[in-house]
Amino acid sequence: MFRRPGTVQHGLSIAFVWLAATGMAIAASATSTWSLLPLPADVRPAPSGVVEIADGALVAVRGADREQVQPTVDRFVQLVANTRGLQLHTATTADAHPAITFDVDPGASVVGDTGYRIVVGVQGIRVIARSPRGAFYGAVTLWQLLTPPGWIRGTASEVAEGVIDDHPRFAWRALLLDSGRHFQSVADIERLIDWMSLDKLNVLLWHLTEDQGWRLAIAKYPALTKTGACRKAVGLDIELTGAPDNPYCGFYTEAEVRDIVGYAAARFVTVVPEIDLPGHSQAAVAAYPWLGVTGKRPPVWTDWGISPWLLKPDEKTLQFVDDVLDEVMQLFPSQYISIGGDEADKRQWNASHELRARLRQFGLANMDQLQDWFTTQVADHLIKHGRTPVGWDDELVTGGKLPASEVVMSWHGSHEERVALEAIAQGHEVVLTPQESLYFDHYQSDLLDEWPGQPPMTTLQQAYDTDVIPKGATVAEAQRVIGVQGDLWTELMPNFVLDQHALFPRIAALSELGWSAASTHDWNGFLQRLTAELARYRALGIGYADTAFAPAFDVAAGREGILRVALSNQVNFGEIRYTTDGSAPTSTSTQYVRPLEFSAQGKVTLRAATFVPGGFDLAAPRTQVLDPSTLLSRDGSELASCSNQPGMRLGGGQPAQGPSPVYKVDVGDMCWLWRRAPLKGIEHVTLTVGRVAWRFGDEAQGAVVRPKASAAGEFELHADSCTGPLLARLALVPAVRGDGQNELNARVSTSKVNDARDLCIFATGDPRDGQWVLARMAFSK
Repeated sequence: MFRRPGTVQHGLSIAFVWLAATGMAIAASATSTWSLLPLPADVRPAPSGVVEIADGALVAVRGADREQVQPTVDRFVQLVANTRGLQLHTATTADAHPAITFDVDPGASVVGDTGYRIVVGVQGIRVIARSPRGAFYGAVTLWQLLTPPGWIRGTASEVAEGVIDDHPRFAWRALLLDSGRHFQSVADIERLIDWMSLDKLNVLLWHLTEDQGWRLAIAKYPALTKTGACRKAVGLDIELTGAPDNPYCGFYTEAEVRDIVGYAAARFVTVVPEIDLPGHSQAAVAAYPWLGVTGKRPPVWTDWGISPWLLKPDEKTLQFVDDVLDEVMQLFPSQYISIGGDEADKRQWNASHELRARLRQFGLANMDQLQDWFTTQVADHLIKHGRTPVGWDDELVTGGKLPASEVVMSWHGSHEERVALEAIAQGHEVVLTPQESLYFDHYQSDLLDEWPGQPPMTTLQQAYDTDVIPKGATVAEAQRVIGVQGDLWTELMPNFVLDQHALFPRIAALSELGWSAASTHDWNGFLQRLTAELARYRALGIGYADTAFAPAFDVAAGREGILRVALSNQVNFGEIRYTTDGSAPTSTSTQYVRPLEFSAQGKVTLRAATFVPGGFDLAAPRTQVLDPSTLLSRDGSELASCSNQPGMRLGGGQPAQGPSPVYKVDVGDMCWLWRRAPLKGIEHVTLTVGRVAWRFGDEAQGAVVRPKASAAGEFELHADSCTGPLLARLALVPAVRGDGQNELNARVSTSKVNDARDLCIFATGDPRDGQWVLARMAFSK
């Protein structure tokens, strides 16, 4: 049913009350009455009045393109039922007064085919658009209006009256999904398309070919998937396949691709395929060795990094590429086709007499120019067929040029987007996707329980504060930036649970970068609106990361015999509430306002979680045990690397019980530093260690090898520096023989260093034989 209450108090929504309770009360505005993300272009709430949408409310479709709009409306009705718990019904032509009307009029006064207007008033709610696409985005915003902060499933929704006029800032609002390193099921990809469309993203750049796997069936070249889609199971891949002898395989059939493309199109998401050339092609060369320059057949790569197995830039290879792209164009109707072009390690090219002769034949100066020639031939084939090539900016980094028609994805974001500016200067349209802030495989926090990810840390705020227009670009140059893209590379993401954690909620920041006007960019406003969005994610079943809001414990020695604990979170948002009896905190538990003090001689289980007023939990509880041993132990993630470089967070093997461990590792250097370790009175040390498979091709040359004192190797503890006094040596024999994590124990010689000193902890041996990792170390007296 639909009714219009006579009072305004309900219409100001829970969000306004919440802001007041947090000391951030503002005048009734769009951000307080309508918690929308991404923020629309223009929001004009009325001074009073609300419309109530309850169970049984009618939804009508009027105007043009009804058959095309009806599926969007049906999905909207189902979405409201699944999340808000309200059962809306489609109106018939005889129903005179529907609560919600979708009205598609090609002459509507909205901005473009993607724009829409929502009018909330005495006649109910109207979604007005020129096209089905605009109606879809209006439906997303209307769903958000029905799920404001503090919404309760099954209750009627009250929507404040007013008008929203909206349209996107950029045409390209993209997410890259890497299916080459790790393979996602069709069902999971379709779930992701659903979710990204609800954040108004409209491009899925699908990375389908890699050194580690060719994932797209090509009828003319069956070995690409028969051979190229399988690699030997190494490391965590063994858990996925069940045994080291079972290869890690996966590819998408023509029928599956058509299903995914059609599913995306119904949600106004364009799937842009990426066939990466000439690099990231070891799987293709493994299938057809004549595609490489050596004539040899490599294995499908099991390492991560940059392989030197490039495609051979000759006419036979170009015919292969043309054939592949012809089939790709049959499967993907997208105007855009990505041909990659990134990270082409030219060692094999440089060693080839044949290719050096080709340089002389073409009058080229170097192999970078030969790559330019190759890319131009590939791009020309796409252009001849009416498609637009897309590629990475790597050739511009080396001073080269890309085909004038190519859209450039600029990921080299350092040096104030110099490469993006060069692409614009050369006349290219550009998509900004800087690795520093929009590579979502980077981990999100420095919490001890942070999930696997690449360094350096990329926080939610770093993602939100991305400069989409390069600094220094003129107004005319800024027009050549067609959009923004977040990238999920999946070397460290072997399953869809990890994918979700890496993407959400940073994808919400990406959404606002792509859709909302630059003038509305406001980090604090984004955080306030994100609360409702997180509740929507939860209702949709998205396993998002709560790390931006999670409590962190800073434990230090206070006055004699006292432990002092400070609590905080990354974004300094929400209320941190805690318990000291080991129970889970609730929204009514004691609120943290100042550092806490506890006796170092007792034992307290301190648990903390973050809430917004009203009870919504922003972060799950975290736990810190406080006892006499607290200051004498460290998680491996708390230790610095000996190189002072940010470590990679690597997932460990699944134990018999409990979650899989995650280790912070400086790949290639099995060495950690504990600054000012408390050594007074210490007699014993326990190390909890594990081992991860070496899969790091890029790091092999820089691996640090320390001499072993025994065949199995050992961990050593040194005071002051890695060459300082030896305090303990712990043989690795028990760990070599065991699986998973193992404890090593030894006495500590502290006769000459009986005070707080810097410690160097390292493992001997060659990390390329298997990288030792340090989960935890603990001293005892």
